[in-house]
Amino acid sequence: MAPEQKPGSSNACAETKVVPPAVETLGLTRRFGEVTAVSDLSLSVVAGSIFGLLGPNGAGKTTTIKMLTTMLRPSSGTARVSGFDTVRQPVDVRRSIGYVSQMLSADGALTGYENLLLFARLYGISRRLRPQRIYEGLGFMGLSESADMLVRKYSGGMIRRLEIAESMLHHPAVLFLDEPTVGLDPVARHAVWAHLRGLRDQYGTTILMTTHDMEEADELCETLAIMNLSRAVAIGSPASLKAQVGQAANLDDVFIHYAGGSIEHGGNYRDTAQMRRTASRLS
Repeated sequence: MAPEQKPGSSNACAETKVVPPAVETLGLTRRFGEVTAVSDLSLSVVAGSIFGLLGPNGAGKTTTIKMLTTMLRPSSGTARVSGFDTVRQPVDVRRSIGYVSQMLSADGALTGYENLLLFARLYGISRRLRPQRIYEGLGFMGLSESADMLVRKYSGGMIRRLEIAESMLHHPAVLFLDEPTVGLDPVARHAVWAHLRGLRDQYGTTILMTTHDMEEADELCETLAIMNLSRAVAIGSPASLKAQVGQAANLDDVFIHYAGGSIEHGGNYRDTAQMRRTASRLS
């Protein structure tokens, strides 16, 4: 005879629902001829978290992002984003993600509202939903009062927030950011950080970002992967990585320990465009 189940314990034998990773790679590799840009990369990004990729220029961070966003096919290995295989199901991956690159995507000759309207059309958002999504994005990013201003008159921080709003119009499950605050002043950087936390907390958005800013990585990311010479050489929380290096270590010390070097930290519309072009060439 089976033992009597106590009142209130009906869930005792219920299966625990396992939430799959938002992003998962296994042995992900990309070669360009004889050069291996990313080698045997295995990552698991918890849904609803902020995950950071660190590493010197040429370590493979941007190539990794391009593979995860289906812009590059891996040479070998697999990657899944929102449960979809990046090679076999690229259209489903693209529908489930947002992407903000280092390159300038906002059009300075258009207003903030017009930029978002253009992206809403590109994402296939219905005519009925477009105004709601656009005003929601402007409001969330603190740009409502600048909606009718030409973007060439925006500051660098405002441009970056507009680009993030563009990438979130279709409510993606995963947002990819390549150097989200490069070139911004401290006030603008902190404003972008606050909005990224808001996306995670309010919408449950998973964020995978590259950065050279150790303060940014420490403040925002629950988990970090440090890449060097195409490989992930360390993965863990900022606290655990610092503990592995030494009692008083900071993330600069962690970076130097694992990547063997130091980090160089990186306006108006024209300044932002020029800075991003330079950053893209260097990476």
